[in-house]
Amino acid sequence: MSFFEMFLSGGIVMWPILLCSIVTLAIIIERAVAFRNFKVNTVGFSEKIRDAIIRNDIDSIVRLCRFEKSPASEIIIRGLKKSPHGPARVRDAIEDAGNREVRKLERGLPALATIAGIAPMLGFLGTVTGMVSAFMVVQKKQGSVSPADLAGGIWEALITTVFGLIVGIIALTFYNISLSMIGRLVSEMEVVSTDVVDFLEERDMVGARILGDGEGL
Repeated sequence: MSFFEMFLSGGIVMWPILLCSIVTLAIIIERAVAFRNFKVNTVGFSEKIRDAIIRNDIDSIVRLCRFEKSPASEIIIRGLKKSPHGPARVRDAIEDAGNREVRKLERGLPALATIAGIAPMLGFLGTVTGMVSAFMVVQKKQGSVSPADLAGGIWEALITTVFGLIVGIIALTFYNISLSMIGRLVSEMEVVSTDVVDFLEERDMVGARILGDGEGL
């Protein structure tokens, strides 16, 4: 029996399961590509940002952030736009931008979590309806059925459960992996954004100290 024949033997419930599998595959591919582009060297990136802030070279920071193409670089660009208004405004802007970037990272995950729960249930539904059909055959033949008749009906009914569980397991596994990766990326964003605010405050403190010393002279 071919895979397609096995699929068709599962009945009409197999089609929603197939749709779930297609959506799951699309989300996995899209998120895998997105996460791959979000990697950043946190330590080296922070050092470059610090050097540029000390030089007050905002243009270099913007070019560096655009080159990195990561959530951390996006929130830094948004934060630095508020740098003339002080570190407090920068911190607020970074927090708002960070929330937006987290929502981007989580795109598609609610659908994946839903599929992880629905696909096995669809499989069980197909199994139940298949069993109902099998027992209807028993009733129709008034009990004069062979074990082969029952085995064939039950076998076909259980196919939906197998396919539903496979789709659900894949969706749930990638969902948990995605949550772990998002947590790591959020930690990196927090480290970099905190460093930027600290660098700005350090620069302002140094500038104020130099200005105070000049006035004292």
